[in-house]
Amino acid sequence: QVQLVESGGGLVPAGGSLRLSCAASGRTVSNLNMGWFRQAPGKEREFVAADSWIGRSTWYVDSVKGRFTISRDNAKNTVYLQMNSLKPEDTAIYYCNYVKSSDYKSILFASWGQGTQVTVSS
Repeated sequence: QVQLVESGGGLVPAGGSLRLSCAASGRTVSNLNMGWFRQAPGKEREFVAADSWIGRSTWYVDSVKGRFTISRDNAKNTVYLQMNSLKPEDTAIYYCNYVKSSDYKSILFASWGQGTQVTVSS
């Protein structure tokens, strides 16, 4: 059974930084692509970033390029999202998940973790 536990969220002022963590269990992250998604109040969940286990390619939604960085520690089965220069529009619940190799914006398994709340004050 796949389990994903996100942590590291909080309340920060605009321009601040946070580092989110996603501890995975049930499936290794070492040979699977991983992604981060977010859901703002009243909006649908959207893709934020993804990381390929082969070749270490990364992808980002345009709004976070240059500010967010996805990384992983295979030994810890953990994926991270370093978020710098945060903006109020980054406020959302952030989730991680395994993503498809053929479409990094599509999740591989249907289960989600509880997410971690990120709130950026103006």
